[in-house]
Amino acid sequence: MVDTIPYRLIEQTAKSDTLVIMFPGAGYTTQAPLLHFTTGVFYKKGFDILHVNYRFSSQELAALSEEDFAKNVKTVIDHILQDKHYDHFYLVGKSIGTIALTTTLKSSLFAKAKVIWLTPLLQRDDVFQTMQTSKNEGLCIIGDHDRCFIEERMKKVEMNSDLKTKIIEGADHSLELNQNPLESITILKEIISEIDSF
Repeated sequence: MVDTIPYRLIEQTAKSDTLVIMFPGAGYTTQAPLLHFTTGVFYKKGFDILHVNYRFSSQELAALSEEDFAKNVKTVIDHILQDKHYDHFYLVGKSIGTIALTTTLKSSLFAKAKVIWLTPLLQRDDVFQTMQTSKNEGLCIIGDHDRCFIEERMKKVEMNSDLKTKIIEGADHSLELNQNPLESITILKEIISEIDSF
């Protein structure tokens, strides 16, 4: 069981009233292109950004219960918020980070948070049901070649009027096109533009 999760708080020089909390994937860190550029977008808008940098091996991940994972993530968020006050929140989850996002949304503190679901784990009932029923304004981006893409479930998610969805044709779990780096860069640019306008 992992008791502590490393984190990084990126603060504006002037006080910000908005905090962006990022939950990366198991092998997709906040330094990977998608989350790196998303961080840049939010920082340019004048927001503080919290990277919850859990790093689990596949063995640790298999042994870690959802409750333990949620408790670890909550400990980091509570630690940051004990000395700071924010009026607005954005939550960004990538892959396994959408599990952390799902549990974090249960807190009343995040009732009005805006949420970005990147390659959500649609095969998990908790993630799927939260996406279906959440009243938080949200954006979901997933590729139709992602191993977590389930067309039937995605159609139900798309019925949530509070959630804008974008399905990228041919994109995998990294939101890239296999063996096509230039086209993958074009897709990355489109995704970052989508997040910027959201």
